[in-house]
Amino acid sequence: MIDLGLLREDSQAIGARIKKKDPSFDVDELIKLDQQVRKLRLEVEALRHEKNELAQQGKKGITPELREASIKIGKELKDKEAQLLCIEHDFMQLAMRCPNLPSDQLPEGGKEANQVILVKGDKPTFAFEPKHHLELGNNLGWFDWHAAATVAGGGFVFYRNEAVKLMYALMMFMVKHNNEHGYQLALPPYVVNEKSLEVASNFPKFRDEVYSITADNLYLIPTAEVSLANLHREAIFTPDQLPLRYTAATSCFRREAGGYGASERGLIRIHQFEKAELFTYCLPENSDEELERMLECAQGLLKKLGLHYRISLLAAQDCSFASAKTYDIEIWMPGQNEYKEVSSCSNCTDFQARRGLIRYKNTQGSKTNFVHTLNGSSLALPRLVAALMETYQQEDGTIHIPEVLKGYGIY
Repeated sequence: MIDLGLLREDSQAIGARIKKKDPSFDVDELIKLDQQVRKLRLEVEALRHEKNELAQQGKKGITPELREASIKIGKELKDKEAQLLCIEHDFMQLAMRCPNLPSDQLPEGGKEANQVILVKGDKPTFAFEPKHHLELGNNLGWFDWHAAATVAGGGFVFYRNEAVKLMYALMMFMVKHNNEHGYQLALPPYVVNEKSLEVASNFPKFRDEVYSITADNLYLIPTAEVSLANLHREAIFTPDQLPLRYTAATSCFRREAGGYGASERGLIRIHQFEKAELFTYCLPENSDEELERMLECAQGLLKKLGLHYRISLLAAQDCSFASAKTYDIEIWMPGQNEYKEVSSCSNCTDFQARRGLIRYKNTQGSKTNFVHTLNGSSLALPRLVAALMETYQQEDGTIHIPEVLKGYGIY
């Protein structure tokens, strides 16, 4: 949630920043509702004060005039409180859909305005026509799409044989790497309550994208970010306790409503996928540095695996709802002749912390301030598997497994 104090101080400038992120958002309506809420609160407080004054006078004896005045104010107060409740609801519904303010460093526009800031390594070359990972996996017996559709439905995959070994080896490889970079290990629940999704900024705007367990009012996590963003909900830190850095490897579940084209085939977009997540709580003045640190950790995995990738700074409208600044790491897919995002590293500033009341204060008795939170994929496993398959495919259709993965037990 944005700092409404900033909007009140300079509605024109802050409104322009909101529009840079989401041109469709009704900033004028948010400002109008905020003004109405504050005006009604003052009126309600004045009426409550007046009612209390009449009650004090009534202790000395109730006159007909006093009774009539008390009834009149009571009715007016009840009406104003009902109005306030209604306006506050409308205001909060809109405020919770207001995106985070984009960093001034971001280019304007959508995906077309993203800026490639780093290209690492050379694209692999082949003496044969490289195949799509879907064809490779089907031929090798790594995927059973029919079984997945039978037990779950479309958009799921049943991994088999060597694919399972590769998945587990990669997961352990990523967790160990992240831990060595200073991210402490966590294994959160795979289900969360509604408040957790609200704090992480998935609700209310993206409710339709999350799987719900209706009978228990719980939800499957779309990412471990949701759980980690709530790990210290309502906490108050001292500066020496920060930063706190976590990594969690979990399955993630997304409804992925809507249709997708041919480029989304195979492992590129599925309803259940594994991912190692990075998450950081830090002081506001350190969040830019922490974002660079997170990005370095995530791309370090691709360097070790010898994969070609590029990093893009996302334009304002392509950043996620909660993010002020995002880097995407896009991995090269030789069998598709295109890049696919395998990680997003984002600085959410105080946007999630405001929703979760996650604060710090410098000294005992001093004012509390909100921490900054950051998150990053390190990495999204199915797309990483697809890239490895397509990059390290052999002419006979087999897959060469990088040596760096062969120390992880299952290989």
